Amino acid sequence: MGEQDASRIAGITLDEHTVVRRSPDIEHERAVAIFDLLEENHFAPVSGCTGPYHLHLAIEENRLTIEIRSMPNGSNETITLPLAPFRGIVKDYFMVCDSYYEAIRRSSLAQIEAIDVGRRSLHNEGSALLIERLADKVEIDLDTARRLFTLICVLHLRG
Repeated sequence: MGEQDASRIAGITLDEHTVVRRSPDIEHERAVAIFDLLEENHFAPVSGCTGPYHLHLAIEENRLTIEIRSMPNGSNETITLPLAPFRGIVKDYFMVCDSYYEAIRRSSLAQIEAIDVGRRSLHNEGSALLIERLADKVEIDLDTARRLFTLICVLHLRG
């Protein structure tokens, strides 16, 4: 197996026990993010843990936990990140997403495109923050960060 094959996420699960029922739009975002993430990603823990990896994402006590399990040898490690730095971006992202989904149903193409620019900007901001916060723990590329940020947002949905 080449190094490129090893530095990747091959499976991912989300901790669903705290998640309420999601709208079809959010459920679609989750499914697409997981599909795209598993198709193409770069994920390399600085610990040297052997990949490919299975990740389990959860939110517990205002922290994101990323459990990383080596698929070849079963070893695992957990990365924990405080969620406070992400809270404002996630809140704004959901507000813009709500506007975007509403615009798709009722607005002109120009209005949809304008909202989508804001949505993408917030998504990029959250992804850049995730790369920064993970920098000393795991190396990821922008596309991987974008998909993981989407999944973090989905995990934020609570009753």
